[in-house]
This record gives sequence, C-alpha cells and structure tokens, in this order.
Amino acid sequence: MLKPEIPINEHQRLKALKSFNILDTLEEQEYDAITRIAADICNTPMALVSLIDEDRQWFKSHHGIDATETPRDLAFCAHAINTPDSLLLVHDANKDERFFDNPLVTGGPKVQFYAGAPLNTKEGESIGTLCVIDTKPRAKFSEKQQASLKDLANQVMAQFELRRQNIHQRLINEELRIKNNQLKHLSYCLAHDMKTPLLGISSIVGFIKEDYSEFFKETEIPNYLGIIDNRVEYMESLINGIINYNAITNADINLEDFEIAKEIQTILEQQCESSSTDLQLVNCSHSIKHSLNSFRQIFRDLISNSIKFTNKSNTEIIISFREDEDFYYFTYEDNGPGIPERYWEKVFALFEKLGTEGASDTGIGLTTIKALIDKLGGEIKIGNRKENKNGVNFNFTLSKSLV
Repeated sequence: MLKPEIPINEHQRLKALKSFNILDTLEEQEYDAITRIAADICNTPMALVSLIDEDRQWFKSHHGIDATETPRDLAFCAHAINTPDSLLLVHDANKDERFFDNPLVTGGPKVQFYAGAPLNTKEGESIGTLCVIDTKPRAKFSEKQQASLKDLANQVMAQFELRRQNIHQRLINEELRIKNNQLKHLSYCLAHDMKTPLLGISSIVGFIKEDYSEFFKETEIPNYLGIIDNRVEYMESLINGIINYNAITNADINLEDFEIAKEIQTILEQQCESSSTDLQLVNCSHSIKHSLNSFRQIFRDLISNSIKFTNKSNTEIIISFREDEDFYYFTYEDNGPGIPERYWEKVFALFEKLGTEGASDTGIGLTTIKALIDKLGGEIKIGNRKENKNGVNFNFTLSKSLV
C-alpha cells in the first residue's frame, strides 16, 4: 500500500476547507440526494461526499455505507485530490499497487472499484471528492458516467459555496446589527446629553428677561435674546426629531388589522389645529393588515406638515386609496404652498428643508416618512396636483408581501 502524497498547496487547501465550516456537521438532504443520484447513474452500491482534512477523510454524505470517516492514509480520496483536473479511476483495487493491501480493500467495505471526482474551489484547491464505490472490479466506466460524476461534483461545490456565502452574510448582518445598535445607542445618548446644556441656556435667557428687562428696554438685547430662544427651540426640535427617527426606523414591524378611514380621522383629531382642517377621504372605507405604528407615523407627519405650512384659514387635505395584488396605493394632497419641482430630488434627504423659518422645521419629517415606506417595501414620489392647483401631491405604496 502506498500512502497518498501531501499536496504542495496543503496549507492553502486546508484553509479553504475550513472556510466552508462544514466538517462534522449533520447530514443534509441536499448532499444525500447527490450521492443517491451519483450511485444510481454510476450503478454502484456506494457513493460519498468525502472531505480530506489533516489526518482523516470525513463523509458529509455516505450512501450505502455506515462509516462516517476513515484515516487519511487509507483514503482513496486522499490520492484523488492530487489530480484536481481529472477523475481518479481504480478499475480493480486488487491489481493496483497503491491499494491492493489497503484495509479498505482487504476488509470492509471491500472496495474493488473506485471513481472520484475532485471537489475544487474557485481558487483551485481540491478539498475532497464526490466518489462512487463498487465491491466488484469494473472494466468499464463510460464517458457519460464520468461526465455526470464531474457535473454532480460541481453541484456539491455549488452547495458549499452557497453555504459559505450564507455564513459570511450572516456574519455581516450580525456585525451590522451590533454596529447599528451601537450607533443608535450613541445617537440617543448624544441627543439626550445635548438637552441638558440647552435647558441651561434657555433657563439663563429666561432669568435675564425676567430680572434685567428694565436695563435694556431701549437696546437690541431683547431681539438677541429672542434669537437665542429661537435657536434653542430649533435645537430641541432637531434633537427630538433625531431620537424619533432612530426609534421609528429601528423598530420591529408588527402587522395588525385596522380601518384606514378610522385611523386617519383619529390622527387628525389629535392635531392641535384640526378644527380648521377639511379632510376628504376617497375610497378609504377599507380594512387592511399592515404595520399600524408605521401607518400612523406616516400620516401623522404628513397631516402635521399640511397644518403647519398651509397659510390659509382652512387647510384642505384629500387622501385616496386603492390596491392591487401586490401593493396598497395612497395619494395625499393638500392646498398649501406645495414643494417646487427643483426640490423634489432632495426633499427626502436628512436635514433638508425648504426654508429657515420656524424652529420646528428640522427637515427630518419627510426623511422619516421615506425611511418608513422603504422599510415597508414601498416607495414615495412627489408630483403636481391636477389642474395646476396649489399644494403637495404625494403618491406612495406599501407592499403586501409583509403580510
């Protein structure tokens, strides 16, 4: 018996093998199906997916044989990996000087015929074989059978590569999850820590106004103090917006049944100036199953913006609904100043806003809406109202595939 030679690229080969993280894993149907098909095509009682590590061959799948591993020195497959570009064919092990006195030939499982197709990585390392075994010598092993065995070996490697990619993706996802949680925690802490000095500034400005107003009646100081107050209010709104954005965009999606019209009416009633708002709902008397929290946040921000930015005594809001097999479709319109077309591309970007007036206008509201809609598998677009009417026109979708 001749022991198999150690490949020149053994270090790289073992590194490649371990990268699949498959040694000593449980049996899987995908690989058992391949060995069963290989044995059927090649008309052999046994077929194996064999992997060669430092000192053994281990079977990921073993059709027709109970063993799960053997020593590497005895393994036919350990010879096969030294010729990665071709099959190893042993027609009669009793007449082959490498194997005639091998315990796998003289004893169980009495290997007489062997055909092994190397399992090669994309980088060229051979980590094992898909092999078929017979207990009788065989003079013929057709070209069709050889080609089929190679094709099935490629399928084994495709499964290995997919497994490695999935493991890599899970590691990336877990790393992103950890970093996202760290970032969320950091931004939350920073936002809350920033509130303390702002509160101090606001308190000092209040004391100055109350205790020293007589000293600067005829000066510009009251205007300056008003500017400070306005900037503090803006910063507080910005901080609250960031906290809200992080909380909403990182929240889990929970699906619930709810009535569209009822929820929108409730959202409007919760607004401070809802009494001067004319709400028109078109085809909204439907119940849907979706993320109720996200739905409320989207329409709360839209309605709040309409009331905030409409400079008319009466705010008009029109909301329409329709659906098909894949999406829920919503159209939202108001009679406010609208959004000039030159801003349509950037209005959903974080901190982008159309003007500087108003301390509560932070440019986070529409960003939050878009982030939520993206998270729910939909998209949002801005357009013009019909007949060139003033006001905004948002069209957005929510995917039904979440259900």
